Amino acid sequence: MLSFISHKQDHHPLIIVGFAIIILGMLLLDLGVFNRKNHKVSNREAIRWSIFWIALSLAFAFLIWLESGHVAASDFVSAYLIEKALSMDNIFVFILIFRFFNVAEEYQHKVLFYGIIGAIISRALFIFAGLSLIKLTYLPIFVLWGKEYHINLILAIFGFFLLYAGIKSFSHDTHQNKDFSRNWIVSIAHRLFPFTPDYVGSRFFIRKSGRLLATPLFLVVCVVEGTDVVFAVDSIPAIFAITDDPFILYTSNIFAILGLRSLYFVFANLMPMFRFLHYGLAFILSFIGIKMLLSDIWQIDISSLISLSIVAGVLILSVLASMVIKETPEK
Repeated sequence: MLSFISHKQDHHPLIIVGFAIIILGMLLLDLGVFNRKNHKVSNREAIRWSIFWIALSLAFAFLIWLESGHVAASDFVSAYLIEKALSMDNIFVFILIFRFFNVAEEYQHKVLFYGIIGAIISRALFIFAGLSLIKLTYLPIFVLWGKEYHINLILAIFGFFLLYAGIKSFSHDTHQNKDFSRNWIVSIAHRLFPFTPDYVGSRFFIRKSGRLLATPLFLVVCVVEGTDVVFAVDSIPAIFAITDDPFILYTSNIFAILGLRSLYFVFANLMPMFRFLHYGLAFILSFIGIKMLLSDIWQIDISSLISLSIVAGVLILSVLASMVIKETPEK
C-alpha cells in the first residue's frame, strides 16, 4: 500500500472545534480590535505578529502530537513548512502588485486580510476536491517484473508537474517587469464592474449618482486573490506528498497562510537580502515532485521527518547563502 493513503485518521471533535474557534477568533480580533484603523505596519509590529503566528502554529502541532501522535504532528509541521516556503514567492509578487497599483502602505494590510479570507475558502476547495479526485484515479493493480504496482494517475501527474515546475524555477528570474494591467483577472473585473479612476481611501465600493462603482483597491484585492489561486496550483499538490489526512493538510495550510500577511511586511524591506531564496524554492518543488513519484510509482517512502529536515535545511542554506555571498556589481 502506498504511503500516501496510510496516514489518514479520525481526529477528536474537540481539536477540530478548537481549530475553528482559534481561526475565527483571531480573524475577528484582527479586523475588529488590532487593526480597526488603517495604519502602516511597522517592522517591529510585523515581526511580533510573525513570531506569534509561528508560535501558535507550533502550539497547535503540539496539540496534534498529544491527540494523534508524532507522525501526525510531523506531517503537520512538514506541510506547514512547505506551504510557508512556497508562499515566499507569493510575498514577492504581492510586493510587485502593491507597487504596480501604487497602494498606500496603510491600506496594504486590509487588502491582504481580505485576500486571506478568500484563500481560506479556496484552499478548502482545492484540498478536499483534490483528495476526492485522488481516491477516484487509482489505476488497476498490475504486476511488473515480479513487483506489484498500484499507481495513482493524479499523484503521478502532480509529481511530474512539480518536478517540471522546480526545474523551470531554477532558470526563472523575477516578475519585475510584469504588467498587471494585462492580468486576466483585471480584464474580467473591468467587464463586471465600473471603476472609479482613483482610490477612495480604504473603500472597495462607492455609490455615485445612484451608481455603484468599484475602486482600484477592490481591483487589487481581486488580483491578490487570483495570484494566490495560481500559486496554490504548486503548493497544494506539494502537500499531497505528505499525507492524505484532510484535517492535517487544511489546518497546516491555513496556519501558514494566516502568518503570510505579517511575514509580507517583514520581507517587504528585506527581500533583496534573499536573492538566492528562489533557488531553494525551486529545489524544494523538485524534491517534492521526486518524493511523490518515488512514493506513487516505485513505492519508496521518504518519511515526513526526513522531508522536514531537507526542506528546512534547504531554506536555511539559501538564506545563509544570500546573506554571506555578496552581490557583484554590474560593470
